[in-house]
Amino acid sequence: KCGCSSPYDGKWSKTMVGYGPEDNHFVAELTYNYGIGEYRLGNDFLGITLVSSQAVSNAKKMGWPLREVTTGIFEAEAPGGYKFYLEDKEQLKQDPVLKVTLGVSDLQKSVNYWSDLLGMKIYEKDEEKQRALLGYADNQCKLELKAVGGAVDHGTAFGRIAFSCAKDELPNIEALMKKENQRILTPLVSLDTPGKATVQVVILADPDGHEICFVGDEAFRDLSKVDPNGDKLLDDAMAADDSDKWFAAKKMKKASA
Repeated sequence: KCGCSSPYDGKWSKTMVGYGPEDNHFVAELTYNYGIGEYRLGNDFLGITLVSSQAVSNAKKMGWPLREVTTGIFEAEAPGGYKFYLEDKEQLKQDPVLKVTLGVSDLQKSVNYWSDLLGMKIYEKDEEKQRALLGYADNQCKLELKAVGGAVDHGTAFGRIAFSCAKDELPNIEALMKKENQRILTPLVSLDTPGKATVQVVILADPDGHEICFVGDEAFRDLSKVDPNGDKLLDDAMAADDSDKWFAAKKMKKASA
């Protein structure tokens, strides 16, 4: 109902990865669309910044390409082309994920949306560098907005950013967006997960079309419990994926999104 693999409607799976439980850590949702061999990246998602000397050490040991963009900060590129920025400092005891950076076409317009409408606190704003840092709490991962000097292109690999909040707040968020004539991609809806909690979500779009999901925290905490067998389940799922062999046997190439 909420289009987790939009705009793809085939078989898909997703995995949540992070440094700790979603109650107090940022996690990345990795969605795998079967049959899709590659995506075209846009300028909407500009990277994730981590504070972890261990990550830098791991990359060097594995021979993973690193580029020092400024003193002590290294740029790494994930297999799909996504950027990660690794600060070579001792890993934070709280969440090592420092910030997520999104591209915007009009910095002030976006800051107004995320702060005035969505209630984020402005931690930093640099007009010269055309960037702003926002967040909901001092000890949480921050959202960085950075002007890209033109229109935001979401490519074919776009995703969304999600926040949990009290379930009772969801109708108010939806009502405010209606009042302000802002885009609502998915009106307030309940999502059933077999064997797990039913969660309520509302999905919005900011001025540049970045998708924003607000989910009811009470049910989400039950739905997002850490699975102690998660690593094994992921390994087993990847081992069972014979799509590469299937396409090779059929003498077909996976589609480019």
